[in-house]
Amino acid sequence: MKSFFYLLLTAAVITVGCQAGADKGGDAPKEDAKIESKTEAKKEAAKPAPAPKVAGNDQAKIDDDIIQKYLKDNNLEAQKTASGLYYIVEKEGTGEIKPNYDVNVHYEGTLLDGSKFDSSYDRGKPAHFGLRRVIPGWTEGIPLFKNGGKGILLIPSKLAYGPRGAGAKIPPNSVLKFKVEVLGSHDPASHGHSH
Repeated sequence: MKSFFYLLLTAAVITVGCQAGADKGGDAPKEDAKIESKTEAKKEAAKPAPAPKVAGNDQAKIDDDIIQKYLKDNNLEAQKTASGLYYIVEKEGTGEIKPNYDVNVHYEGTLLDGSKFDSSYDRGKPAHFGLRRVIPGWTEGIPLFKNGGKGILLIPSKLAYGPRGAGAKIPPNSVLKFKVEVLGSHDPASHGHSH
């Protein structure tokens, strides 16, 4: 009889405990939720902080100030397009390059501190690509040099990789510098006719 009473008391305690849990918003164990929540919080804390969110116009102003300081510090003169792209023509090319053309170029890409992130020169082979498949700064900037032209592009982040950056070598909101040599271009619709 004593064990029957003990069993009945245990069942009552379990029933009351389940009802109390249900009254608090569900039948999931709350302690497990706290543990999961703490684990998730630790995972979130371990993630790198995202780049600060800056309104597009504010970032454009920041980039422009950075580029102007770079030009002044390096005693360079550049032209600026309406989009905020800066370019320096070192050797004038000839012929029109349209934004839908494919181009052959040699280039070196760096951050303004000189950190190199890419170079066709280092690979010993020019790059070939369509201007519609690259960052907007290239789509706009490469035609400014024309075929056979050579120069420098200073590309604000909004015309490059913006707040997402690109891999480990290009942080978010980076202004990019490209030394570019346009070796040739062609309209892909003309089946390879080179200019």
